[in-house]
Amino acid sequence: MKDLSAALGERKARGLYRSRQVVDGPQGVKVRMDGREFLSFCSNDYLGLANHPEVVAAFHAGLEAYGAGSGAAHLISGHSTAHHALEEELADFVQRPRALLFSTGYMANLGVLAVLAQRGARVFEDRSNHASLLDGARLSGARLVRYRHNDAADLAQRLQAAPAGETLVATDGVFSMDGDLAPVAELADVAARHAAWLMVDDAHGLGVVGPGGRGTLAQAGLDMTRVPVLVGTLGKACGTFGAFVAGSDELIETLIQEARTYIYTTAPPPALAQATRNALRLVREEDWRRERLQVLVQRFRLGAAQLGLHLPESATPIQPLIIGDAAAALHLSAALRGRGILISAIRPPTVPPGSARLRITFSAAHNEEQVDRLLDVLDQLDTSGTVKVSVPDEYE
Repeated sequence: MKDLSAALGERKARGLYRSRQVVDGPQGVKVRMDGREFLSFCSNDYLGLANHPEVVAAFHAGLEAYGAGSGAAHLISGHSTAHHALEEELADFVQRPRALLFSTGYMANLGVLAVLAQRGARVFEDRSNHASLLDGARLSGARLVRYRHNDAADLAQRLQAAPAGETLVATDGVFSMDGDLAPVAELADVAARHAAWLMVDDAHGLGVVGPGGRGTLAQAGLDMTRVPVLVGTLGKACGTFGAFVAGSDELIETLIQEARTYIYTTAPPPALAQATRNALRLVREEDWRRERLQVLVQRFRLGAAQLGLHLPESATPIQPLIIGDAAAALHLSAALRGRGILISAIRPPTVPPGSARLRITFSAAHNEEQVDRLLDVLDQLDTSGTVKVSVPDEYE
């Protein structure tokens, strides 16, 4: 048996120990922990909808109409009119014939890959893909082949070298730790030339980028013929919880019949689906939220450049400040917390060794003064010697 105590001690010594932070109250740009208020820059609530009054009211109305739980799996008696209406509205939002709700994005990716990439198939994935895509390929029994980050030419070479047979290419739309966009149009071209399906997990793109917030595929002008499988999540821009897969009628019906992570789990509460329907309406109608995000991101990047802070290229709300050393990232996160700013340190194995970082994220609920406060504090820490921010060569 594994020596759990020794393993935990080693993790702590390497600066890789993870601790939960207990938030007392609703999500927002200001949160309370340990009796103190913090200005938060580490949430995925990109549009500020997690505690929006209309979304909260819809949740309450859903509780009155449907109760607290679904009571069963979707295929037994747990699939409500609220679930069904949300699926139809999601399909309309991403302009595909059908959508299918899953409890989480992780379960959606595992379910899709287990169905489409069975034993003997090959799955080609970006090296920076989310863990759920990588794990889904491994658990499916298929052979996982990883290509260089955002390198369509490397993908083409690997596809060319692979024996003929069933192949699937999977990528994030917006990469969760780097904030950059996948070259989805180039990837679609490569996949088409090699008769491979393309699957895009647009968890961090939907609601945030593209016309009407319809994500990276809409921004690139790609439809279902170019990208047969689209995965989205509801706990980020929509501010609620859950995930969905969108595609052809045949794809969705196949997932209903075969995806174990859909079949063998209790359906999410219908009240949650009702709240998400309202959040989706706000995503579609309120373009000002995306516009505000861009203003805040540009303000931060300009200020960071003036301070000499090196940020990887990203036009999304995800702005990683690469530190390199895991202990140094923890030190900087703690120093910020001491000044009332909450930003988590992201360390291996979530990111590659030597690329520990602060994952700074913005919400449409932030304002310019709050962005300026973050920059001011980073300037104080960077110039005082409290924390030395260094940048690995590969990020120069």
